[in-house]
Amino acid sequence: MTTASPAASAAAGQPFLFIRNLVKDFDGVRAVNDVSVTINKGEIFALLGSSGCGKSTLLRMLAGFETPTSGAIQLGGQDIISVPPYERPINMMFQSYALFPHLTVWDNIAFGLRRDGLPKDEIAARVDKMLSLVQLSAYGKRKPHQLSGGQQQRVALARSLAKRPQLLLLDEPLGALDKKLRERTQVELVNIIEQVGVTCVMVTHDQDEAMSMATRIAVMSEGRILQVGAPGEIYETPNCRFVADFIGSVNLFQGRVTEDEPDHVIIDTPEGQHYVTHGITGTERMEVSVAVRPEKIVLQLEAPLPEQRSHQGENGRNCMQGTIASISYFGNETHYVVRLASGMDLKVARTNAARHEESGFQRGQRVWAWWDGSDVVVLTS
Repeated sequence: MTTASPAASAAAGQPFLFIRNLVKDFDGVRAVNDVSVTINKGEIFALLGSSGCGKSTLLRMLAGFETPTSGAIQLGGQDIISVPPYERPINMMFQSYALFPHLTVWDNIAFGLRRDGLPKDEIAARVDKMLSLVQLSAYGKRKPHQLSGGQQQRVALARSLAKRPQLLLLDEPLGALDKKLRERTQVELVNIIEQVGVTCVMVTHDQDEAMSMATRIAVMSEGRILQVGAPGEIYETPNCRFVADFIGSVNLFQGRVTEDEPDHVIIDTPEGQHYVTHGITGTERMEVSVAVRPEKIVLQLEAPLPEQRSHQGENGRNCMQGTIASISYFGNETHYVVRLASGMDLKVARTNAARHEESGFQRGQRVWAWWDGSDVVVLTS
């Protein structure tokens, strides 16, 4: 996960973009539903969600390509709802990059500056600076078709930044790249954005992209923002079942609170009893979901000893027996599916720390799965 620089973190403390009660209807269908969020100066803010959740519509309203049905957008203290797109201090980089095929790389970056009527000397200085920033100084005379996908992406970014926008909008910025190139470009893109110091709002359906690039993430569904937080906060403490299930892989148990104390909670589910090492905002007999991430689960052939398991309460809690239904090797990790007596498939992820490490597990084996009470997240919605 990329960590923001100290300078970017300091700048990110100042509210810069205010979105208040924003609504967008299309022929009676509500695409964006009463969205309110504040985005800080210098921040890389990701709108994350599945197709049709409203994230691209929200981005287009920021750019001025769509007019809100109601609500307000303020950028640096100025209401921009009535400002046309070409007058907003905003640039948008599209997934297709939209480079002009007949122009050189240098002329692509200079295009917007020429349209603004800047002096030739200033245009040349800005374009050369942008080419240096994206490490393409030697490629200025090439045409877009002579570049790789990653290089084209950097040209599009340089063109967007050349006009020195106050706000940079990225619409699925790395969607056209293959997996390895996308991972490498994520780091490059964050570094460039932080060097320039521009505030950035990006749209993506790729949770890995959002987790690795963003300062904060807003998870969207059906036109609403369900949760806003830092990547670690969204992953470790989701506020609802949808967010827990959408971000990463998770095991979700349905159950009822049977003991509710300030320092612990006990929840009964068909699969077994869960002991949670903290209180919750709820009541006894309340129906809840219990979330446990696969990497938090320990898998072993023998029943765990009491001294192996801290914060469990009495034996039998946070501990289940089942049969290995499948094993998938991914190099750095091995994923297991353990079928429990209830019929639920429990997902377990185990890091392969040593080369040629043998786990000893085989399909069809009876195994024990257990986890610490501090790793359990209780969801009341």
